[in-house]
Amino acid sequence: MRILNKLLILQNDIEQISLLADFVNAVAEEAGIEDPSLCMSLNLALEEAVTNVVLYAYPEGKKGEVKIEATCKDELLTFVISDNGVFFDPTAKEDADITLSAEERPIGGLGIFLVKQLMDSVDYQRVDGSNILVLSKRIQSEAN
Repeated sequence: MRILNKLLILQNDIEQISLLADFVNAVAEEAGIEDPSLCMSLNLALEEAVTNVVLYAYPEGKKGEVKIEATCKDELLTFVISDNGVFFDPTAKEDADITLSAEERPIGGLGIFLVKQLMDSVDYQRVDGSNILVLSKRIQSEAN
């Protein structure tokens, strides 16, 4: 099993979200993931999580960074998303009730719900003024 460790640092600018797809594809390739649907799921989960940080972590007009670190070891692919923005624990929010009609549902909350559905685990910590969101997915590489 290859051990991988990649880092992407984005500014809190929505235009930079487009850089995520190449990052996720490079991570998937190095991790030996050949399943296109898994790559799409990983990309969607990362895009949802990082977009939330870009849009909401920093007060309007304040510049900030979003760091995305990808590691893969022993068939566990992990993305650590960190920022120094305002405290926000996306895992503390109750899951969206998808049984309600669109009109009945409150606005928001579907992004993190989707992330939780696509990944095997989603964990949050606030450490030394940083939000740290850890997304993990068990994978099968081409080597196995």
